[in-house]
Amino acid sequence: MDPLSTPDPTTSPTSAPSSAPGSAPASAAASAPPSAPSTPPSPAPTSGTAPAAPSTPSGLSTVAVVGLGTMGAGIAEVLARAGREVIGIDLSEAAAVQAVTALEASTARAVRRERMTERERRDALARFRTFSDLQAAAQADLVIEVVPEDYELKREVFAALDAVVPPETILATGTNALSVTRLAADSARPERVLGLHFFNPAPAMKLVEVVSSVLTAPAAVAAVTALARELGKEPVAVGDRPGFVADGLLFGYLNQAAAMYESRYATREDIDAAMRLGCGLPMGPLALLDLIGVDTARTVLEAMYAASQDRLHAPAPILRQLSEAGLAGRKSGRGFYTYEAPGSPIVVPDAETPGRRPEEGAGAPVRTVRAVGVVGSGTMASGIAEVFAKAGYEVVLAARGREKADAARARIAKSLGRSVDKGRLTAKAREEALARIAPAGSLDALADVDLAVEAVVEDLEVKRQLFTTLDKVCKPGAVLATTTSSLPVVACARATSRPQDVVGMHFFNPAPAMKLVEVVRTVLTADDVHTTAREVCAAVRKHPVDCGDRAGFIVNALLFPYLNNAVKMVEEHYASPDDIDAAMKLGGGYPMGPFELLDVVGLDVSLAIERVLHREFRDPGLAPAPLLEHLVAAGCLGRKTGRGFREYARR
Repeated sequence: MDPLSTPDPTTSPTSAPSSAPGSAPASAAASAPPSAPSTPPSPAPTSGTAPAAPSTPSGLSTVAVVGLGTMGAGIAEVLARAGREVIGIDLSEAAAVQAVTALEASTARAVRRERMTERERRDALARFRTFSDLQAAAQADLVIEVVPEDYELKREVFAALDAVVPPETILATGTNALSVTRLAADSARPERVLGLHFFNPAPAMKLVEVVSSVLTAPAAVAAVTALARELGKEPVAVGDRPGFVADGLLFGYLNQAAAMYESRYATREDIDAAMRLGCGLPMGPLALLDLIGVDTARTVLEAMYAASQDRLHAPAPILRQLSEAGLAGRKSGRGFYTYEAPGSPIVVPDAETPGRRPEEGAGAPVRTVRAVGVVGSGTMASGIAEVFAKAGYEVVLAARGREKADAARARIAKSLGRSVDKGRLTAKAREEALARIAPAGSLDALADVDLAVEAVVEDLEVKRQLFTTLDKVCKPGAVLATTTSSLPVVACARATSRPQDVVGMHFFNPAPAMKLVEVVRTVLTADDVHTTAREVCAAVRKHPVDCGDRAGFIVNALLFPYLNNAVKMVEEHYASPDDIDAAMKLGGGYPMGPFELLDVVGLDVSLAIERVLHREFRDPGLAPAPLLEHLVAAGCLGRKTGRGFREYARR
């Protein structure tokens, strides 16, 4: 199974936002004092009288932000640029100065790019005033705390605010891991306490999760929801559970990626490349963990596990090891990767960088591949045949009957024609590629190919029978490859008399567009066969990643538990498919939301893969969600049937 169609260019690695999904905490310096000092507030860097804030439907014209670390400063910037009077509060003068400097720099860039006038810039700067005392929040309509993820610290801030702000002031926490309900219950005004979870970087990320507890008054939720819209954000209403929607799904996936790396199943580079190229994500999971902070991820997962007791949320041991060693990621200069300096985004080579270990780069032998056979007549088979033909290989396209083979070749001709129309291919190159494809109605036509790639139905018995035939038909020394995404490659290998010649080459759909190929080596695969598969991938301009022969390989093993958890959220009435899809696209940078993707992939295909993963790993958390099983049983399979998690117009 191939999880995605062509990646959305807006979320490709080259056009990703400057920071990745997930919310980073405010810096340790950005903590408010546990109680309000008796001395009067003293303004910090920005001076002058702020212009009167405009009247707004939300009624929240003056907002205090407590904690001016990265997230707090970003939220303050969003508010100030949207016309709100902003009271920034931080015990650290350095944090306050940095927040003002950041606003000055961002507004200066906006003026240069003609996105705001100089007058608008001056007004925005005047609206942002900083203080070192919580007493400054006394006139705020809304207070947003963004201090570090420590419950006692947040509780002390809320207790101090209770004594300072008027009864009608709304108190919002920016937490993404701690209980909003618990903070509300400990407050003197539980009905006015809620969660307002921005994503980092706040000026760029559109998603805001509005978190209500059982104690929150609907009027408070309505007011902050209106404010989020006034700020140009997309608010999503969620209940109080660790991680809420976006991080609740994101951190489980990140945890599994960390565990996959820790098991040495695949390298960090291959895991990250697989998820970027196979799913169109802006960053790989391990690079993202480094950006968020390994220690932060561990904290969030601990909170999630405490609530769910789901083993998928139990932090991978490597997260504890890195955290306790002080290797928290970019901010410390080293985490899963090593960086040029603390805080730098530039990765530098280290002991785990590919090619730096002595045994690497020695150069294994490679088998010669000139002619390629592709077995099958569906979309995947046609796409793979097109890839090889465009790269200059002679291709035999074998199907069950000449008519099916001719139809597959005609499909390739149309695809090549579209490439010509879009200027991606010349008419001459199209004709040359098409001339290299010889359709055949029998597997006997594969007698002289150097590489045979099967792309038939995902049925193990069908594949075994096919490999038994290929073993008899193909010449000695030919490499035999399967494109399976969920079945054991070794089972195909053992159907032959030459299991050492069998390897997995999992292309992604559509094969001409998707750059990733998972190269799956079994315990029986010969070294030169593995090397040949990688060399062939490079020759057809695909990015190979190595993985062992286990269910899901890299991409599907990380993708489908995430999809399954999204279904469970709907099943538990925690959030709607629309809100979950919006949260993952806006807050996680995903090209498609989980329910959009499930409907595209097919609910029956998704269920089959989830069953394989559950059977392989025996983890209760991987058991397919009953709602998914019910929809499949009802024949609601997604776009192909006109109904899945959503309904579609019949074509």
